[in-house]
Amino acid sequence: MKLLKDILYKAGMERLEGSLQLAVNTLAFDSRKVTKDCLFIAVKGTSVDGHQFINQAIAQGAIGIVVEEWQEGVPESITQIQVKNTARSLGIIASNFYGNPSETMEVVAVTGTNGKTTVASLLHSLAIHLGYKAGLLSTVVNKIHRQEVEATHTTPDALQMQQLLSRMQAAGCRYVFMEASSHGIDQERMAGIKLAGALFTNITRDHLDYHQTFENYINAKKKLFNDLPSSAFALTNADDRHGKTMLLHTKAKQFGYGIKTPTDYKGKILEMHFNGSLLDFDGEEFWSGLIGDFNAYNLLAIYGAAIQLKMANGHELLSAMSLLKPVNGRFQYLKGPKEITGIVDYAHTPDALKNVAYTLKQLIEKGQRLIVVIGCGGNRDKGKRPEMAKVSVEFANRSIFTSDNPRNEDPEAILDDMEAGLDMAERSRVLRISDRKQAIKAAVMMAEPGDVVLVAGKGHENYQEIQGVKHAFDDLEVLTEIFKTLEA
Repeated sequence: MKLLKDILYKAGMERLEGSLQLAVNTLAFDSRKVTKDCLFIAVKGTSVDGHQFINQAIAQGAIGIVVEEWQEGVPESITQIQVKNTARSLGIIASNFYGNPSETMEVVAVTGTNGKTTVASLLHSLAIHLGYKAGLLSTVVNKIHRQEVEATHTTPDALQMQQLLSRMQAAGCRYVFMEASSHGIDQERMAGIKLAGALFTNITRDHLDYHQTFENYINAKKKLFNDLPSSAFALTNADDRHGKTMLLHTKAKQFGYGIKTPTDYKGKILEMHFNGSLLDFDGEEFWSGLIGDFNAYNLLAIYGAAIQLKMANGHELLSAMSLLKPVNGRFQYLKGPKEITGIVDYAHTPDALKNVAYTLKQLIEKGQRLIVVIGCGGNRDKGKRPEMAKVSVEFANRSIFTSDNPRNEDPEAILDDMEAGLDMAERSRVLRISDRKQAIKAAVMMAEPGDVVLVAGKGHENYQEIQGVKHAFDDLEVLTEIFKTLEA
């Protein structure tokens, strides 16, 4: 069976019973999606173990099962294959099923705490500006060249991934740019993908509700580089102290980018304004509509990757990069009434919030104030809540703590966790308004001419999740509506 190519040494096939001459029509790891002549892969998830649903899968038409734990009593007509890692096997089998699409395209993965979406999305835009067909797998949206496909996870599951890659291949895409989340890497969703390169942006505290320790989080990111082939490139942020960590065990060709450290791709920030930045990359100046030190790093990563991919020469790349526009929900700029400036940004980690707030403090003039609206997600890492609060009051003249996606937690309890990181003097500069729309409205109402209102944490998201229900909510739309009301 061609589907099992490479399973023996890549996933560790240990035992086999039954025929390999199977006419498999579909693959599934969710028993509810099993249909006639399906190969069912029993994956152990974070909350559900697929092995519990093997009988259901067989009853619904599975003709073969792939397991980690050998199953007794399986009908003789069913082929059973035991492997060391079914999650990894799923990716390899899915790649084989769809004709190994990544082998005919140049696929580049971007990982890091912050900047993944911007780097992957702008690489996709850059490729199109330069006349190439390209695919995108991102938090905000998936794209098959210019066609948008809804994104439900930062890194799709292995089956969705290979389906999308197959469609990109059929559309004639030469390049594919994708975000590689720590969850996706850890859960082997990248298995079966041949990478032409990987980028590392930075790493700070995030997702410890899943990884438990910062070391585990780092190692999940590092696994992406450990698994790169020698034909690939590894491009890391030389100014991040974990940039070298990512490269310790990689077989790929190693490159760095940075502003402070001498490295392969060197950048300078010459000027910065609300409408853009004047930058110098490798001795050549160009104007970008993106602002902030963090975006200078993002652009350097894009530049270095494009050079490695031989998309164009340096001068042509910088000319095309000057046309790039901010990604939806990332430092989106809105001019309001009374000369108030509104900024909507996805910053949902302490470091991301610090980067955005620091940039704004550099740009606003003396006497103008920064007002920050910020919340923290429910059912996620509680340890970063007081850190987010601390960053907000460090940079903002006034902070309004509000709901993000409370999920199944009490919004007021989340705000309590945030305030726990502040002393009494700092709390005096904070308002608590759990209703997010009212919090944004309050920030605008207290703003004076020249002030900046930063609405952070949700960015591109167009919903608010409360008690398991997603309610329509878009920060940019709400801020725009409030601005219009004041203008009337």
